[in-house]
Amino acid sequence: MNPIFIAVIYGLVQGLSEFLPISSSAHLALMPFFLELRDPGVAFDLCLHIGTALAVLIYFRQSVLAIGRQAVPSLVRWSDESAGLCRARHFVLATLASVLLILALRPFTAPFRGPWMIAGQQLVFGLLLWAADLWQRRPGKALHGFGHFSTARALPDAVIIGLAQALAIFPGVSRSGITLTAALFRGIERREAAAFSFLLSLPIIIAGALVELPALLRSGLGEDGLFILGLGVAVSFVSGILTIHFFMRLIGRINLGWFTLYRVGLAGLLVFLLLRS
Repeated sequence: MNPIFIAVIYGLVQGLSEFLPISSSAHLALMPFFLELRDPGVAFDLCLHIGTALAVLIYFRQSVLAIGRQAVPSLVRWSDESAGLCRARHFVLATLASVLLILALRPFTAPFRGPWMIAGQQLVFGLLLWAADLWQRRPGKALHGFGHFSTARALPDAVIIGLAQALAIFPGVSRSGITLTAALFRGIERREAAAFSFLLSLPIIIAGALVELPALLRSGLGEDGLFILGLGVAVSFVSGILTIHFFMRLIGRINLGWFTLYRVGLAGLLVFLLLRS
């Protein structure tokens, strides 16, 4: 199959699925299975994440700049509970929680990249997302409104969401899905939860891509290979920023059960194909 076509398809899938609660890593891992392609590997997948990381940087540029300026002061001036320092502090601590748990879980990820395990994780964590959506929609349920992460009381929520994010190291879990699930169970308003979730993806995505990029370059990509990789990153950036834009507009009123239905359907299709093979 034409490498340019493959790069475009991979970039498009990454850009769409990174910010929707359907697991981008699962879709990238399953594409060779469905399209009978040679798996380009985890390193290529992670490089595509650079495009979606750039999408987050551009879309949330004001928040990123504010957090960047206030990250160190937020830790040094721990007793200061001003809005900007609280938000930066929660971002740093959530990221630290993610990194520590990812390092602890990383030795156990290999067996979970197979199609059977991806199908199971799509199903289980899709149903968990639906349960969280129903939990938050209960009549009379009080929610933490927009700006919650700029208050000191959000500290436990930030750490819990950071720990939840680490579970996305397993394909099929969905990083945005599991962070939204944790936030909904904690009673956080959807738009606030989505914005914090997308911002929280930045350090993990960038760190993962930087770790894998040298190995990918040493594999001898050549000019053509670099062009193909760059094309995939560009497509993931454009599709990613469009997905963020429309998802942020819809998250307040959309029923997340539709994503659960999609995940259950994908898991069922995968099981069917596995049983036939």
